[in-house]
Parts: sequence; structure tokens; C-alpha cells
Amino acid sequence: MPRMPRPIVPGQPLHLIQRGHNRSASFHDRHDFAFYLRVLTEESRRAGCAIHAYVLMTNHVHLLITPDSKDGPARMMQRLGRRYVRYFNKRRGRTGTLWEGRYRSTLVDSDRYLLACSRYIELNPVRAGIVADPAAYGWSSYRCNATGRPDPLITPHATYRALAPGADERRAAYRALFDAPLERATLDAIRDAAKSGAVLGTARFREQLEAVLKRSLVPIPHGGDRRPPRLTARNAITSRLHYHRFSTTLTP
Repeated sequence: MPRMPRPIVPGQPLHLIQRGHNRSASFHDRHDFAFYLRVLTEESRRAGCAIHAYVLMTNHVHLLITPDSKDGPARMMQRLGRRYVRYFNKRRGRTGTLWEGRYRSTLVDSDRYLLACSRYIELNPVRAGIVADPAAYGWSSYRCNATGRPDPLITPHATYRALAPGADERRAAYRALFDAPLERATLDAIRDAAKSGAVLGTARFREQLEAVLKRSLVPIPHGGDRRPPRLTARNAITSRLHYHRFSTTLTP
């Protein structure tokens, strides 16, 4: 049976996740991280995809984007994937795949969940036990969104800009969002939507998208449990080991 096309609505944010094959490391040192970000910057612009938040972990990537066309995300990820895998394989004398199948994507209700999704993405290194403060991790958008560090990859979303009229006040308001942990219900909603491909938003939001796309956005259950496991203690330890092994070279 052919796979259903991913629901894409131009101008509507998407949460994208791509994982390394068999959860193996896709980034080994600072050169890998830096090359990926440079290519992502180039390809996101070519494909018309604005990047609002990101984090590069050792074995997976999270992106929060807004495309200006239906095929923009696919073009961006295909070109990015080809260029990065070619670089990675040549550098390490390997062949074959690097990523685990197709990337996952979820439509995001910008009014209700965009800032929560941005925080979820930038807090990944904290949840994994790699750092205690998201500002201490060099391969995410937090330093740009929260402190104003220049990052050519980031385009602020309108919901972020609405936090305050001035740039300094806006960053302060964004930092204040991190003073309290994400609520369990919000965490579960983001994770469940990412795993199932469901819409991250209210029922009314989903219905509005269904009217635009003229198709149901209720996930169809698959046989068996194909969902990747949530971060377990073992996975967290593995992430920390990957990170600390290269801790002297990871900070940009």
C-alpha cells in the first residue's frame, strides 16, 4: 500500500524529527555539527523553509520550520540528507545509509503549541542529562532565541516576535518561559503527535486543517508498536557518553 503523503500546509509550522539508523551516532565531532548546520542553512533557503528552532543531538535532529510551499520540506530534507551523508561517509570511509527511514513531521498549532514545541526542542540536551542549562549546549537555537547570539539559520516566528515589542524584552520573555518545566500534558502531546504524525493542536485546529487539505488527519493505527521508545535511562546514558566523549570539541 502506498504511503500517505505528509500533510503540509504552506505557512503552517512543522515539527520535524530525523533519527540516525538504529539510533547510531550521526554526528561525531564539531566538524560534523558545523557542516550539517551550514548545509541546512543553504538548503532551507533554497527550499523556502524558515527555521525557528533546532537541536542537533548525537543521533537525531529536531527542527521547527515553516514552509512556503507544500514540497519545500521534502526538497530541503532530501538535499540536506544527500549532501550530509555524502560528506559523512567520505570522511569516515563508510558506505550505506545514515538515517532511519523517512523523517517524521507534525503540523503545529502556532497559537497554542509553537513556543512549547520550541522549548521542547531546545531542552533536549537537558532532558538527556548532557547539560543542566540549555545555554550550555552549543548545537541548538537556544542561544539565538534566548540571548540574541547571531545565527544565520534562525528566522523568528510571528508568535515569538509577539512576546514583546523590543528585541531585548522579547528575549527576556522567552528565557522566562524556561523558568518552569514543560507540563506533563504538553510533553505527552508533543511526543504523541511526533510518533503518530498527528496534528499538534486542538480538535478545532485539526478540523480547520482537514477542511484545507480535504482529508482526514486522524492517525491510522498500524499493526504492532512501531513507535520509537521514549528516552530511557539507558538511552540517556548513551547520549551523555556520545556527547562527553567529544565534549572538548563540540562547543562552537
